[in-house]
Amino acid sequence: MPKTTLHNLNGMDEESFVAAIGHVFEHSPWIARRTHPKRPFDSVAALHEKLVATVRVADDSEKLSLIRAHPNLVGRMAREGGLTRESTAEQRAAGLMKLSPDEVAQFDRYNAAYHERFGFPFIICARENKKDAILAAFPVRLKNNRGQEIDTALGEIYKIARLRLIDAIDED
Repeated sequence: MPKTTLHNLNGMDEESFVAAIGHVFEHSPWIARRTHPKRPFDSVAALHEKLVATVRVADDSEKLSLIRAHPNLVGRMAREGGLTRESTAEQRAAGLMKLSPDEVAQFDRYNAAYHERFGFPFIICARENKKDAILAAFPVRLKNNRGQEIDTALGEIYKIARLRLIDAIDED
């Protein structure tokens, strides 16, 4: 998707706005749609704050749907090429696309244990972490309670969205 400017984004109708930034929250364009009326945005950081505020006031089922919209790291979708362009690039940047069979099996075990415990995929900002840090985070986070992990997952989603916004929008 080509970059747009903040000035152009502020002038877009709802459909164009959602088309331009609806992807920053994985398979959840409703966040951009609900944030559109809050224009104009003074900066990409201000836009990010408003998008995050939209998620924070969403109901619990919407937040869980947002979390569940994310793929497993090194999961079947990744191995079969079924991720979004953004998720593919993020997993590649973390070194997750060229793993040994043992490492893939380790991710599969952790993903399964995590999903069994919490009912949603493990989410971490892959662009801010590498393979070893991600693998080390699984056992630590598996000790959390579900509420802590919902909060942690949303915090990681906010980081992912911020980086995707930076990729999609040029400050004027």
